[in-house]
Amino acid sequence: MSNGLNENLTKRLISAEQCRGARGMLGWSQDHLAEVAGLSRATIADFERGERTPSQGNILAIRTALEMAGLEFIAENGGGVGVRFRQPGERSSR
Repeated sequence: MSNGLNENLTKRLISAEQCRGARGMLGWSQDHLAEVAGLSRATIADFERGERTPSQGNILAIRTALEMAGLEFIAENGGGVGVRFRQPGERSSR
């Protein structure tokens, strides 16, 4: 993989805290997120507890599921990472 592609993938990763927060904002259970993302509940639970880091592909599946539900992730910008609802009519950054 080229450096540019690696850098782009790294920017698309989310933290366990962002995942938990996003689920809470949507009122989703770990089971529901796992189903929508096509992963096991254990993968979601272990990630959110910090017990293991999923593969980049699994983190991207989680992020995509949450973005498709109307959220957007905020990168580190001096104020810390975050998550918020996307403005109506705004497209996902995917």
